[in-house]
Amino acid sequence: MEMVRAIIRPNLADKVVCALEEAGFVSMTRSNVYGRGKQKGIKVGDVQYDELPKTMLMLVVNERDTQRLIDTLMKSAGTGNLGDGKIFISPVDAIYTIRTGESGL
Repeated sequence: MEMVRAIIRPNLADKVVCALEEAGFVSMTRSNVYGRGKQKGIKVGDVQYDELPKTMLMLVVNERDTQRLIDTLMKSAGTGNLGDGKIFISPVDAIYTIRTGESGL
């Protein structure tokens, strides 16, 4: 299993979530976050914004589904402009459902 964390533009979050659902990825966590990437924020007039609002989506999937998930994220979240976001992949050793104690997805 792998955890996929995608940091995307907040204005595209609903579109991305719909695309993920259509692709069969319905279980996810969505959070509003702030950060910056290589662009080091943005300057509007005389004001420098060091951290920008972003949305983070977290999903845990079987390894066989990771590439399809990445492809869905890239297609639905990409604009071709600086600041589109990042995707991070991490291994998941175990998952437990709190209510039942059941392990696995």
